[in-house]
Amino acid sequence: MHFTRPRELVVAGVLGLVLVYVVFQLAYGDLPRLPTLAGVTFAVLAVIEAIMAYTIRSRIKAGRVTASIGIARSVALAKASSLAGSFMTGGWLAAFAYVFPRRDELVASVFDTRAAVVGGVCSAMLVAAALWLEHSCRTPPGDERQDNRPTTG
Repeated sequence: MHFTRPRELVVAGVLGLVLVYVVFQLAYGDLPRLPTLAGVTFAVLAVIEAIMAYTIRSRIKAGRVTASIGIARSVALAKASSLAGSFMTGGWLAAFAYVFPRRDELVASVFDTRAAVVGGVCSAMLVAAALWLEHSCRTPPGDERQDNRPTTG
């Protein structure tokens, strides 16, 4: 497994943007109102992953890493979270792009605009925290075991 590349995040974000925008174009009138705090789950995940990143980084720097499988799992979690967060950031941006211009016409658009902003910010927070977690799992420079790969031993 390789570390997350920027193009993977861009592809996931564009895919989320296009899919959600098409759904909104076709079925916005039939959709229920978006919950304002729908994106907060990603903010909670971002905080958890930021704490994990800080903990893992300090353990690696101190040379106290005992379970390399835990580091590998953290890298997998970070990669999955960054891709999911990127996809959802694109989706929330699509929702915002669709409802923001319509807020004067439709009352529901005002509430959906708020939900899109909260969701977009929380999703972007998850991407940032996941990338930091992934970066924190790298082997420190000068370590002969592996060069800039996840710590596994």
